[in-house]
Amino acid sequence: MLKPLSYISAVLLSFSVLFVSCGTAKEANANLPQDIAERPADESSQKYDQAQLDRIRVSIESEVTKEKCTDATEWAFAPMGAKSCGGPQLYIAYPKKMEKSILSRIDDYTEKVKAFNQKYGIMSDCMMVNPPTAIKCIKGKAELVY
Repeated sequence: MLKPLSYISAVLLSFSVLFVSCGTAKEANANLPQDIAERPADESSQKYDQAQLDRIRVSIESEVTKEKCTDATEWAFAPMGAKSCGGPQLYIAYPKKMEKSILSRIDDYTEKVKAFNQKYGIMSDCMMVNPPTAIKCIKGKAELVY
């Protein structure tokens, strides 16, 4: 009777060691460094700053596109963003009724882009972006005419 008991004890001990070692391996992997691409961007990185600029730009664009364009005379356009060698990145159409609030946001975005360009030494194509000549309402959306 002693042999079966020692056999059972040995089997239980083996299973215990197996389960403990598997659990330890999982915990050990949690402490390993992650791939740099999976690392969250910290607040002092270029990637983080670019994401902040993108959020602002998308917010401005989505606010403007919510407005339906039925009469082009009720719309205006403004330069937005800044190339590192000067001049705007693009022009954006906006409804004149939003002029006060939207222009301040566009100006804020442009100043932040200038600071970003200077902080990270951003280079651009330096091609001048010509202002649009008019605005047309096409299928409810304001379209810039160049």
